[in-house]
Amino acid sequence: MLPEKYKEEVIKYEELIQQKNEITQDYNGIYNRYKNPVLTRNHIPLFWKYDLNPATNPLFLERLGVNAVMNSGAIELDGKFYLVARIEGNDRKSFFGVAESTTGVDGFRFWDYPILLDDTCPEETNVYDMRLTKHEDGYIYGVFCSESKDKKANDLSAAVAAAGIVRTKDLKTWQRLDNLTTLHSPQQRNVVLHPEFVEGKYAFYTRPMDDFIDTGSGGGIGFGLCDDIEHAVIGEEIITSKRKYHTLTEAKNGAGAVPIKTDRGWIHIAHGVRNTAAGLRYVIYAFATDLKDPKKVIAEPSGLLIGPMGAERVGDVSNVVFTNGAIARENGDVYLYYASSDTRMHVATTTIERLLDYVFNTPADPLRSVECVAQRCDLITKNLEYLKQNQ
Repeated sequence: MLPEKYKEEVIKYEELIQQKNEITQDYNGIYNRYKNPVLTRNHIPLFWKYDLNPATNPLFLERLGVNAVMNSGAIELDGKFYLVARIEGNDRKSFFGVAESTTGVDGFRFWDYPILLDDTCPEETNVYDMRLTKHEDGYIYGVFCSESKDKKANDLSAAVAAAGIVRTKDLKTWQRLDNLTTLHSPQQRNVVLHPEFVEGKYAFYTRPMDDFIDTGSGGGIGFGLCDDIEHAVIGEEIITSKRKYHTLTEAKNGAGAVPIKTDRGWIHIAHGVRNTAAGLRYVIYAFATDLKDPKKVIAEPSGLLIGPMGAERVGDVSNVVFTNGAIARENGDVYLYYASSDTRMHVATTTIERLLDYVFNTPADPLRSVECVAQRCDLITKNLEYLKQNQ
């Protein structure tokens, strides 16, 4: 017989899953934010955490707890929305689980089992932050961070990051491929596979790093080509979106969601990091690259696209928003999935039309305060003149 406490928790769980999400009153014309997160640790099925047998768990204690649900890859298949979420257990180990929704803004429910990857890397300790690419070769690829201990360092927390690669056609059966090798970058995180062949090759957006935490000589988001996806090796990495002094990418930046193809270029949703007195601050920004030459930046609007607001600013790693998943539908709707403070998942909705307007018509950052003020004063002058003429 099932414990009474389990039955009580199931009722709370179902109420959470069936809760309808609402658009907030915050307005910038670019996107809509939603009141509720789309995934939290409370969305994890009870049978992932508890032993339901009273004979072995008479006090109904949580056995395998979950600390956070965050940084989800996203994809649409057959009209349904899927998030491959990073789930962090109370033991600090992360793993992946598939959550499914019919609306994309609420009702996400995890499949019965998390993803059990092939154990092909004995040194691998942790995996996280999978990007999902529906590639023109017919596969869905998942590119994620494969982390292992840095055995050359005396610091127990020192780690080595590599880009792990898996592929699937149904999100159920996954084939593990070799980790990505970049000949001139010792470490890689935040790697994204481009959805189309470039010059007949597989194209990756990389984040060259000299160290697990510090970018070192890494100048921004890289771009490289490889011939064989099963044994991916990149020789040359060309920097696309560059890190710049006194901007939101000053400390580091990295590719986020898989680029969105439009008739004017590829729209990239990335993350930028700067240092503050309170620690690192992560925000989300956008830029566009050329359709035929996706490493060439053709539009770079000033400032952030999404920053942490209100309760989003509080969590395991506060003052952070991070994205590695977006869904662009055939009707022009776009769903931007982002995590806040390494704790929970949110969604913002927009359209291709609005993203294009934002990316191509928002002024670029002139990089100096005096010029930024002049830029704003010019906007004010135009607006006051327009108001005068139309009152």
